[in-house]
Amino acid sequence: MKKLIFILMPILLLPLLFNSTATEILKLKVFDTFVEIPEPSPYFTILNITEKDIEKEGGYPLPRQRLAEIQIELINKGAIGVGWVVSFPQADRMGGDEAFAETLNYIPSVLATFETPNGIFPETTGTVILGEDVGGYYSKGVVKNIDVLTKGAFVFEGVSSAPADVDNLVRRLPLLMRTPDGWTPSFGTQVLKTLVDAKTYVIKTNANGLEEIRVKGLPSVPVDNLGRKWISWVDTPQTDLQEMNVEGRFVFIGITAAGVMPQVATPVGLLEPHKIQAALSESILIEKSPYIPDYSLSVEILSLALSVSLIWAIINYFGITWGVLLSLLILSFTSFLAVYLIRLGVLIDLSWTLISQVLTLTVAFYVNYREQYKLRQQIKKQFEHYLDPRQVKKLQDNPELLKLGGEKRYATFLFTDVRGFTSLSESVEPEQVTYIMNKALTAQQSAVQKYEGMVDKYIGDAMMAIFNAPIDLKNHEDKAIECALEIQNNMIQLNIELVKEGLPSIAIGIGINSGEAIIGNMGSDQRFDYTAIGDAVNTAARLESSTKEVGKDLIIGQNTKQKSKFKLKLLKPIKVKGKAKALEIYTYEEN
Repeated sequence: MKKLIFILMPILLLPLLFNSTATEILKLKVFDTFVEIPEPSPYFTILNITEKDIEKEGGYPLPRQRLAEIQIELINKGAIGVGWVVSFPQADRMGGDEAFAETLNYIPSVLATFETPNGIFPETTGTVILGEDVGGYYSKGVVKNIDVLTKGAFVFEGVSSAPADVDNLVRRLPLLMRTPDGWTPSFGTQVLKTLVDAKTYVIKTNANGLEEIRVKGLPSVPVDNLGRKWISWVDTPQTDLQEMNVEGRFVFIGITAAGVMPQVATPVGLLEPHKIQAALSESILIEKSPYIPDYSLSVEILSLALSVSLIWAIINYFGITWGVLLSLLILSFTSFLAVYLIRLGVLIDLSWTLISQVLTLTVAFYVNYREQYKLRQQIKKQFEHYLDPRQVKKLQDNPELLKLGGEKRYATFLFTDVRGFTSLSESVEPEQVTYIMNKALTAQQSAVQKYEGMVDKYIGDAMMAIFNAPIDLKNHEDKAIECALEIQNNMIQLNIELVKEGLPSIAIGIGINSGEAIIGNMGSDQRFDYTAIGDAVNTAARLESSTKEVGKDLIIGQNTKQKSKFKLKLLKPIKVKGKAKALEIYTYEEN
């Protein structure tokens, strides 16, 4: 299941690689939330021609003669320039075009040409291109203003466009647009060029398209490969025809009366075109203005791949508890970094990376929890009948204590066997034999659990127990001897019960030996068991087999005696099968 990351990773990367609508909207919403809105500059004012003004003037459109009067009033109030974000495609029926054209020439004035797909393109402007002439936002055409208004030396034009993002909100506006003949400026860009009296634009490109656009006299503006600038929706001061608080400012004029100018959806609500163009001019002047760098996608892909891989590795290496804690630290750092970069103005989106981290953490948590649950159930199934419940719980809480598959381990092995089982089975009914054996084995098993050993197996009337496996057990030699003495005492109590019930008493022999053995799961692929194999195990079994011959119920091997605190009695050495040399053996006798 650990290889699941190789399936999960491509799935998480696909939305970024193919720029899915969902991830793009998520990215834009995150930027909307965390991009800081700075204070407005002291250079601009928005003048709204309101519903009340339209009613007062007798309806829309206002006569050009009246517009000329407004232009004069603005000049008298101290305006340094005027931008009319209004289209003038037809001559004035009242004959006021000449008067309006004359006033436009009194101070720098910019007229809007609204973008429309008609194939009629505005005049181009001077540009210097540093790099290949690639990329850019292509104009589809504009509604041109009548010539009489655009001929003055102080009259300029800029395109008012509002290309929407995938969620139909306007956030990025092109500073320059490409036409078949060259480049033409957006309205807000032309305003700044007019104010600094620049003649050309400088365009810096790279292999992906546009990189920066600079108006002489102003800092370079980072843009995307289409030449679009991220808009900061600055709350530019607004005024009206009655107040005209415009002194020392460039004035953006537009209509806010209902039903005249179409409103455009933005992250801050519906705005009229003149407010959008004012925001563009404000944004160009912002130091460290937000922008989406060309390398943003590469950073997003790299951050996702690295962090997701790291979380997966951490969960699998450190386990659920520490893995989750460390993964939460990664999520916290990613969140901090994402916000920090946006605050710096570098619009790199890590929201999908965060979501991917959470998904990866969830999947890794589930997979590891399921594996641990299965392992806990396996441990319980395998050891619940042979270990004390506290030992089983310890193994479940720390599965690493159990090295499945086999390991060399020093342990103490205890074997028991019922003497005279054949004669016993012939003297009583089969049901009684079963009853007696169950009682005897239970008495032995309870003693093994009491002294923290493990009942490895039952073989007919015999039992094998291990001390110091699968869990480490201090003084396991003494524990095994104490268990043997407890078994002998339990058998005395059992025999008293059997005699009362009219059943024959039984005797058992016990053999104990310590040494190294291979301990773990052994068997076939389909069927295996936790057990121990090795010379120390065989010797313990041989010692138990020798109890009748020696005439002692308990025989203890030399290795066990050497590390035991018990005072054991040395017996006469015995020869056992498989051993060339006689074995020193001991027993325990109370003084």
